Amino acid sequence: MIKLPEDGELIRIEGGVWKVPNKPIVAYIEGDGIGPEVIRPTIEIVNEAVSLCYGSSREIKWVKLYAGDEAEKLFGTRLPEETLKTLEVVRVLLKGPLYTPPGGGWRSINVFLRQHFDLYANIRPVKYFDGLPSPLKNPQGIDMVIFRENTDDLYVGIEWPWDSQEAKKVREFLKKEFGIELPEDTGIGIKPMSRYKTIRIARLAIRYAISTGRKFVTVVHKGNIMKYTEGAFREWVYEVALKEFGDYFITEKELYEKYGGRIPEGKLVINDRIMDNMLQQIVLNPQQFQVIICPNVNGDYLSDAAAALVGGVSVAPSANIGDTAALFEPVHGTAPDIAGKGIANPTAALLSACLMLEYMGWHEAANLIREAIQEVIRQGKVTADLARLMGKDKYLKTEEYKREILEIMHSLKH
Repeated sequence: MIKLPEDGELIRIEGGVWKVPNKPIVAYIEGDGIGPEVIRPTIEIVNEAVSLCYGSSREIKWVKLYAGDEAEKLFGTRLPEETLKTLEVVRVLLKGPLYTPPGGGWRSINVFLRQHFDLYANIRPVKYFDGLPSPLKNPQGIDMVIFRENTDDLYVGIEWPWDSQEAKKVREFLKKEFGIELPEDTGIGIKPMSRYKTIRIARLAIRYAISTGRKFVTVVHKGNIMKYTEGAFREWVYEVALKEFGDYFITEKELYEKYGGRIPEGKLVINDRIMDNMLQQIVLNPQQFQVIICPNVNGDYLSDAAAALVGGVSVAPSANIGDTAALFEPVHGTAPDIAGKGIANPTAALLSACLMLEYMGWHEAANLIREAIQEVIRQGKVTADLARLMGKDKYLKTEEYKREILEIMHSLKH
């Protein structure tokens, strides 16, 4: 295991409850491509925000871990055993994007870490900052948080090519046992959807909605077609909301039939939307959605589509949360075409770090960073990716953008 800072303490996560000391140890992986260019300024900005908000009473003790290209050069493997062992102790990670080589050999480290630590909730906030480019005429007010189930559904990876012996056996079994006859050139995939896995992400999302004062929780599914997987997902989420949190929830039907469309004080509304209709609704009226709960595949589609409404993946953060560990990372990839040019946009990494600070309970620091990001964007001082979408010729390099954020944070605190 990599040596940890002696003057820091470990964050404990017990039953999903975070217990954070004043000098917590947090691991980071810079990542591949533009990873180092977005993670390094993020750590610098986070450190300054913590100092401005709490003085010397709080400080993050960072420990660098190795994965991806850097690890392969140094250790001959993309995920060293020391990195994994250290993560099993530290349990909280800020991570840059990691490249997965095509073809056989290396598996996705991102997927491996989620599975290894049972990080079952992929949480993706989608919030509009005034001044961001958007395809919508009125994107103001977009502020939704997507809870995507991370460990179930098609991403479990149970499938066989059409010409394999396994697919042949499954086709024969279906024909013999159930009278279902598939063409011989049919590949087979299995879509598992677990009640247990659905219930635990539903609880997490619902607790978040209650604790943050949200009013709407929406389940997104394709249950009209896949009744016993996605349809069951819908029913299980409703079950959690209405049975375990019944004092808080009313249904959408009750909202209009009993309350005339006005949400009673202290109540939340549970509703649901079919996936294809939801893709239309987030374009036509995205402001109506606040907390969204999705199966894995739907969450993948929906979160990318929603991010496009508020500037794209360069401003899209994410958290992967489990009951005993957490991983925070930008949604975007390694962007090798711009790596090393000093023009990468660290906003998604910064916003991911803000999610981490919120889970730590350090809301003042998270809010300070977000306020600074909003002010930089409002002033049109943006990196090349956003400048291009805005039709601007002038843009800030990564280092210049970082300095602007730091200056604004100082001005906000003085």
